[in-house]
Amino acid sequence: MQRHVNDEYVKRSKREGFRSRAAYKLLEIQEKDHAIRPGQVIVDLGAAPGGWSQVAADLVGPKGDVIAFDILPMDPLPGVTFIQGDFREEASLRLLEDVLDGRQVDLVISDMAPNVSGVAAVDQPRAMYLCELALDFCGHHLRPGGGFVSKVFHGEGFDDWMREVKSKFGRAVTRKPKASRANSREVYLVAGNYHS
Repeated sequence: MQRHVNDEYVKRSKREGFRSRAAYKLLEIQEKDHAIRPGQVIVDLGAAPGGWSQVAADLVGPKGDVIAFDILPMDPLPGVTFIQGDFREEASLRLLEDVLDGRQVDLVISDMAPNVSGVAAVDQPRAMYLCELALDFCGHHLRPGGGFVSKVFHGEGFDDWMREVKSKFGRAVTRKPKASRANSREVYLVAGNYHS
């Protein structure tokens, strides 16, 4: 808890009005990769408390649309349509189709992580399962040429998952933003030119 309170990005997020320190990870990725562009339709998986949605909504501007999914509640954000539910379930996906109203998704973003137990043999498979779900979501909703930004953890299953990503996207790189804690195994995949 003390580490969190003293964290420079936590302090900055409070000062600068971001919902979470995670916002800085996406901002740094954006600076390097320009994944988010004005007018895009973006789906944010596992969005609560809304740090990534907040950044995305600002970057897509009034002509864009951010649709945020989470099983947890999330306070409203300007420019963001929030769907509380599990994106694997039919009822939630119907709500998504209603919001999309025939439009295709330009970019899927995911900062999802499992509730950690501290046992790597349990936590890593859970984390990779969420990555697989996010990639599967892309397969059903992402337009050809679209992009994908996702948190992923180094460890068992990482290499296989990256191979699968590279088979579906023309470009795939990993980033370790400064806002990502140095001792964390998390990295961020940035993929583009979806073709599968």
